[in-house]
Amino acid sequence: MVFNEYRIMWVTVFFDLPTKTKKDRKQYEIFRKKLLRDGFRMIQFSVYARHCSSKANAEVHVSRVKSWLPPKGHVIIFTITDKQFGMMEIFHAGMRVDTPPPPEQLMLF
Repeated sequence: MVFNEYRIMWVTVFFDLPTKTKKDRKQYEIFRKKLLRDGFRMIQFSVYARHCSSKANAEVHVSRVKSWLPPKGHVIIFTITDKQFGMMEIFHAGMRVDTPPPPEQLMLF
């Protein structure tokens, strides 16, 4: 299978960070705020996703997340295609809800 370099991707970050001490909570909050500032949005508690316009753009954001890794806890980072993201089934209180749409893209000519 040949991978299209320009395929739209989603970077997803799952994390389980300790929050027992004040220092742990501070590290958790710093990590979470960096994700938000970089365009990630919360899908579920401790699950954040970001839409990327290409594989190369996704790699930039993966590198950023790696540079922010807190000293404790577990973090999982993975990328999936826009099509795979759209196949996700989401339920709230037993009822299926729509998958979040990708953000609007600004096109410059």
